[in-house]
Amino acid sequence: MADEILRLEHIQRELELSRDVRQTIIPNLSLRITAGEFVSITGPSGSGKSTLLYIMGGLDKPSSGRVFLDGEDITETEEKEMTRIRNRKIGFIYQFHFLLPEFNAVENVSMPMLIGGRLSRKETRERAMALLDMVELQDKYTNKPSQLSGGQQQRVAIARALANEPKVLLGDEPTGNLDSRSADKVYQLFERLNRELGQTVIVVTHDEEFANRAGRRIHLVDGKIESDRMLRDGRAVLSQ
Repeated sequence: MADEILRLEHIQRELELSRDVRQTIIPNLSLRITAGEFVSITGPSGSGKSTLLYIMGGLDKPSSGRVFLDGEDITETEEKEMTRIRNRKIGFIYQFHFLLPEFNAVENVSMPMLIGGRLSRKETRERAMALLDMVELQDKYTNKPSQLSGGQQQRVAIARALANEPKVLLGDEPTGNLDSRSADKVYQLFERLNRELGQTVIVVTHDEEFANRAGRRIHLVDGKIESDRMLRDGRAVLSQ
């Protein structure tokens, strides 16, 4: 059996709108994801998709329930330690790339490694260049974000997310700001990372094509899992 990489137990997330009014985003959700899965999370706006993703990545905390990442209970982890865990174990990709405009592609990809401090500056630069090679940007090392297309910027962001060899890659609408051709390049990259490197990938998306290219699709409605299906070539398959 494949190793479990993420487990959520009876997660509830409420927002306090005022002293007397609370809104329930996720009422009671349990979920298990194994290492090496490629999972898409879909659902209408307001269904709790991004909230769920941020809870998985330790950017948000549940009101109740437990979150386990790589066998470690991170539910009550203090922010300083959670920052260290995120830097080491989680790669985030957002709809907007959040690259630092004054730095070039190699320097942007190097940032998480410099923060982690595990590699020398020479090793950091070499790894940053290797990651840019992997996302097919070997001729863009010295380009700043303003000198890159939207799709190229997002591929730099993916390379940056992979910098510290994360256990889990989390994407929040990573193709939502791209044209169809650039989006397809990003789809292909996620598929290759998952297939060739065994990278665990979890992506929130409104894009039906992207959602159906994953190996598993979870559909949320009102913070509840309405369906959880394994996919093959964009079609649901029976679980073994």
